Amino acid sequence: MASKKESSFLNMVITLFVVAAIAATSLAYVYEFTKGPIEKAKLAKKKKAIGMVVPEFDTTANPIAEMYKVALSEGDSLECYPASKGGKLVGIAVKANTKLGFSGQFWLMVGFETDGTIHNISVLEHKETPGLGDKMEKKKSDWSLQFNGKKPGEKELKVTKDGGEIHAITASTISSRAFCNAVNRAYKAFSKKK
Repeated sequence: MASKKESSFLNMVITLFVVAAIAATSLAYVYEFTKGPIEKAKLAKKKKAIGMVVPEFDTTANPIAEMYKVALSEGDSLECYPASKGGKLVGIAVKANTKLGFSGQFWLMVGFETDGTIHNISVLEHKETPGLGDKMEKKKSDWSLQFNGKKPGEKELKVTKDGGEIHAITASTISSRAFCNAVNRAYKAFSKKK
């Protein structure tokens, strides 16, 4: 009877090992198979976001190829994408993040005109609460449009509860403050390079 228990235990261990090996191999294959399309989709999303947030630029210009990073502090840098028309800079898109969101980190693409005026903002990625914090997205509401035309260099962007001029998303003050933080960080990167 002892040998039967030993045999079935050994069989279970071997079976578990084989199943785990097959699962790991399958997962590695799927990852390698989907890695390229995922990267292409991310690049297309980034190109679209740049086109949405900066003034019209030449189609021959390639902001992604001209990308440069600006360090805000040790280990904290943001990507900047210059856009030009007729050989003249018309705007810079800054990919900015904040870790202050209600549900953690989120990413924005903030477009600046050459004088530091916000041209437009696009939300790249977030995990904010559906129906509340996700109203930062243009497809959910026009809340983020109030940033267009503002110059963070003249006055730091803050919600009205903190003495600023940005009206918070109803029941989402934390997300609104985080959005302001990301935009202010983007301006800091914009102004450092300029």
